[in-house]
Order: sequence, then C-alpha cells, then structure tokens
Amino acid sequence: MKCAPPGNKPLPAERGNCAPYLQRELAALDTVRVVLALGAFAWDAALSTFAALGEAPPRPKARFGHGSEARVGGWTLIGSYHPSQQNTFTGRLTAPMLDAVLRRARELAAEVAVR
Repeated sequence: MKCAPPGNKPLPAERGNCAPYLQRELAALDTVRVVLALGAFAWDAALSTFAALGEAPPRPKARFGHGSEARVGGWTLIGSYHPSQQNTFTGRLTAPMLDAVLRRARELAAEVAVR
C-alpha cells in the first residue's frame, strides 16, 4: 500500500486486490530469500503469498512483531513496524530499530548467498 487509507487501516479487500501482483512478483524474483514486512498487514500478506505459492504456513502461526522472524519454505520473513509518521513520531519505531532490522535482513541474505 502506498498511501494512508481512511482510518490508517487498509481493508482486506485492498490486500486481496494486490495479492495476484505480489504473488507474480515474488515468483519472478526467484533469488529472493529474505522478505521484510513493514507492518502486521504486510506480514499477513506475505504469509498468504507464500501459501499461494505452495508453501505450508509455519505452525504455530508466525506472529508479527518488530524483529520477528519466520522461516517459510525457502524464505525468511522479517517483521518491522511500519515506518509511518504515526509510528516514527510517537517513537514506536526509531531509526536504530529500523536499522537493526535492515542489518538482520542483510545478514540473512548474505548467509543465503554464501550457501
């Protein structure tokens, strides 16, 4: 989602409208092994996308949180609070927090590249 919808909450239908595009993009990017979800909405969309691409969801269900990680098939999903003004102005997400998640994503991508 590239805009702030009313109430700052996108509708599930909006995620559904974008799902086929996301599935095609991830399938086409066959070297991607780390996916960063910016917010719980994106986390759930990523899990749904992995399932649509034939990967069994983790059991128990992987829960979103800042810095959460879930392994799904050949991907590692990393969660981060969304870098919206609502989260950054209130301090829920700080620059060091986002930097740490980005560093972790880079570390995981480098590990995969070495294998």
